[in-house]
Amino acid sequence: MKLWDKGIQEDVRIDRFTVGRDRELDLQLAPYDVLGTMAHITMLSRTGLLPREDLAPLLRELRKIYDSAVAGDFVIGEDIEDVHSQVENMLTEALGDLGRKVHTARSRNDQILVDINLFTRARIERTVGKVKRLFETLQACSERYKDVLMPGYTHLQVAMPSSFGLWFGAYAESLADDLTLLGAVWDVVNCNPLGSAAGYGSSMPIDRSLTTRLLGFADLDYNVVYAQMCRGRLERMVAQAYAGIAETLGRLAADACLYNSQNFGFLRLPDSMTTGSSIMPHKKNPDVFELIRSHCNRLQGIAPTIRMMTGNLPSGYFRDMQLIKEVYLPLFDETDDLLDIAAYALEGVTVRQDIMDDPRYRLAFSVEKVNAKVLAGVPFREAYRQVGREIMDGQFTWEGALSHTHEGSIGNLCNPQIAAKFRKALDRFTFGPVNEALQALLDSAGKPS
Repeated sequence: MKLWDKGIQEDVRIDRFTVGRDRELDLQLAPYDVLGTMAHITMLSRTGLLPREDLAPLLRELRKIYDSAVAGDFVIGEDIEDVHSQVENMLTEALGDLGRKVHTARSRNDQILVDINLFTRARIERTVGKVKRLFETLQACSERYKDVLMPGYTHLQVAMPSSFGLWFGAYAESLADDLTLLGAVWDVVNCNPLGSAAGYGSSMPIDRSLTTRLLGFADLDYNVVYAQMCRGRLERMVAQAYAGIAETLGRLAADACLYNSQNFGFLRLPDSMTTGSSIMPHKKNPDVFELIRSHCNRLQGIAPTIRMMTGNLPSGYFRDMQLIKEVYLPLFDETDDLLDIAAYALEGVTVRQDIMDDPRYRLAFSVEKVNAKVLAGVPFREAYRQVGREIMDGQFTWEGALSHTHEGSIGNLCNPQIAAKFRKALDRFTFGPVNEALQALLDSAGKPS
């Protein structure tokens, strides 16, 4: 039975089409729908909109449903439309008419809003932990290989000396900036839309600040119309932040594929991490990095996809928004898996130590020779002309020692400073207070017998 049922016989084909994949996707939102309901009825009780004696049995039953959802035992029935309907139906089956009171001053529109925010907060916390692991892996590799030189490229032509310390460290710092962007999005996600009802508030004297505190939100989405306008907008902002992480991972993977090839031979994966060919017995393919690269390209398409789904909608709720879940919810598992596998693969990578002994890379030191002449008193343009002539005549040689001392260069990687930048970005996330608030809400229900 639908929450909006008015006794009209529904068309089965229309019902199947409009429900879509909600029963499948909403299972991921079930624990958060329960938490939102627990906060809502606690607020109703404290404002006198729900009899005080009704609160305890409702909270106890909701805690049972929450535990079943966390354990993976929660099921949405074939005749139930979505997670909101299933939770209310289970309460009604267990408690009778008492279960029908939980929807007072609430709409499924603001239920899905708060579910998405709560779900996203939890998934961001998980992702941040995985970004941290990859960051630490990259920094460790940067330190381990800081003295191993490699050629740097512009236009995919040999340019200047680089190092594996510099290469690994570049992606570590990129993750620090990605985390900074995700922290800004966290501030948007960590606001409470609950109480906006269908997008125009309620004549009931509800206390939205109370549900904000109960759910551990830092602030409210105050304007109820804007709270509804956040649907799609919030998911797109989150997807854009995750696209930044995907861009970093994808570019790292592209480099790794290139450097692993025989034409470069800069690094190699253990044989156990490569795949073979059904026809060419010599092949050891870096499929792990190729798949990371492709996954990351797909992830970067999610934000514009959401934009296309919502870009021409006026204010207010529309059913179009239901489909956002299909592209949004899988974003988190896919990103987390990529972060895990990237860290694991990088831990197995070894780098070639003698790359710059190859005469093909001799000209990478041309700028070093120009700079040496400048330091000896030759004007830069004249030094450039002299070295250019040596190269044209096939007479260029370099036997000096590299001396890069400025911040962020081969000889001064600034890894501690990059780590400090990462920690600053990490400190923006208020996971502790959020989890404490949610645990207090669960504890208010007591442990189900």
